[in-house]
Amino acid sequence: MTDEPLPQHQRPDGVSDATVEALGRVSEALEAVEAARGFLYSFHRLSGTADLTLGEGVDGLRKAGHTQLADRIDRELVGRNVLQGRWTFQIMEEYDDGYYATFKELEQAARDELVGGRRHLYEAEMKEDRRTAGDPGHEAVPDDSGPQSP
Repeated sequence: MTDEPLPQHQRPDGVSDATVEALGRVSEALEAVEAARGFLYSFHRLSGTADLTLGEGVDGLRKAGHTQLADRIDRELVGRNVLQGRWTFQIMEEYDDGYYATFKELEQAARDELVGGRRHLYEAEMKEDRRTAGDPGHEAVPDDSGPQSP
């Protein structure tokens, strides 16, 4: 086994530094979009939890004899849209089907057109530049023959 990156993590012949760097920035932007999407899903989950918990609180207010207040909160807030006409699942669907899908498609198209679809070339080259070849813990690829060190 050689101490070199796998072919899919090596720059194709004729691809410039500028291209690898630019594709690295596009991929970095996609990573930010993925993180934002995760926060959006967290918002979705937390909003749903809040609505269900609020419903339990309204039930508790009714049981405690605070019927008018419970009715008002139930009518004005429980099940309310978080944005005009939308619950959070609708926000998620619109985001996923629009901005997110387009971003993923165009990032893939750029990689396909410029580097044969290869991913993380910028990072792979950074790894090669920063690691100490031949030293333990600095291998180019995993050794699948046994347990890995952290």
